[in-house]
Amino acid sequence: MRIFVTAFLVSISASAAEDWPRWRGTNADGRWNPAGIPAEFSKKEPERLWKAEIGAGFGGVTVSDGLVYVMDRQKSPKEVERVLCFDAETGKEGWQQSWEVSYGSMDYGTGPRSSVNILNGKAYALGATGVASCLDAKTGKILWQVNTVETCGAKIPTWGFAASPVIDGERVLLHVGAKDGSVIALDKNSGKEAWRGGPDRAGYCTPEIITHAGTRQLIAWGPEHVQSLNPDSGAVNWTYPYKITYGVSIAQSLYHDGVLLVSGYWHGAKAFRLGTGAELLWENETEICGLMSAPLLKDGIVYMLDKKRGLQAFELKTGKILWSDDNTLTPKDSNPQMSLVWMDEAKNLAALLNASGELVYVTLKPEKREELARWQIIGKTWAHPAFAGNRVFARSDKELVAWRLW
Repeated sequence: MRIFVTAFLVSISASAAEDWPRWRGTNADGRWNPAGIPAEFSKKEPERLWKAEIGAGFGGVTVSDGLVYVMDRQKSPKEVERVLCFDAETGKEGWQQSWEVSYGSMDYGTGPRSSVNILNGKAYALGATGVASCLDAKTGKILWQVNTVETCGAKIPTWGFAASPVIDGERVLLHVGAKDGSVIALDKNSGKEAWRGGPDRAGYCTPEIITHAGTRQLIAWGPEHVQSLNPDSGAVNWTYPYKITYGVSIAQSLYHDGVLLVSGYWHGAKAFRLGTGAELLWENETEICGLMSAPLLKDGIVYMLDKKRGLQAFELKTGKILWSDDNTLTPKDSNPQMSLVWMDEAKNLAALLNASGELVYVTLKPEKREELARWQIIGKTWAHPAFAGNRVFARSDKELVAWRLW
């Protein structure tokens, strides 16, 4: 284990001060909506501020208090996973923290899959082999560390642990498929186990907490069930069977107005009407098939990447498909990917980073989509970027980059 700590001052302009502290932003819902977007923003060519060399990984980028966080893997002189921290303004490395791992024959085993979650001066990370860490966000010092495989009986799935840590009150929630618990809750200050719950082994989908009929539920989509747990105790509220080929429950579920949507690559989308349990509202096994990309929602319309047809718009409550973009926004592929966020939701303006590393501005409406501009900002990537103020931070298997957008 190695720690490199340097003293550095953080100087952030007002326009770049907003945070992106966890997977998919502050509320993990893909909403960016920065202030001060200029009228001619789509004609303004992005300006690269800095780049830094990093190792490989699929985990997204996060930003908090002027610092940028990302995970990677190094194979020599020892095989280690790392959390890296950079100054958001200059790109200067502040610290790195590492621990030894062995990926073995893990499929797509280039590096970590999850995003670092930053809260109250602490950084929470989960590696692909199940090492959960709580670090001091300013220095990288390990505050606690738990190997969930050795300590909790977690079983590493085919493509490694991918769900990002979720912080709920005094607990950090990990979707690691521990023995007798799909999700395990650790005390966020000590790392001690608080509870575990759910019948499934580990999938790849980051859990989320919803509030339905005034009651909080933890939705954990696993390889064999859609699961609802009590986030305070881990007790199972309900489960709905949905066995996924190869266990690839990946894309984040979506909840709105009593309806919960999940979508898988092999067996398509299912929408449930929630009550005391979950009742199937509609399903489409062939024409609405998501994989990794998390959907967006506005006014009852879902915008989601389909495995064959590209970005689609469909009605949440009926499943009626309104349009498909025919693979123009991200390349057609057996594993298509884009990271999609609301840029100005009130004006139907979205931004996405596609698998080719292109930043694309687009308007999304029930009747059509319209591309406004696209800019090459990094190489090929599946990792979710961080959007903070007027900047985007993106990573590939070789570098981390920062761009000013206006």
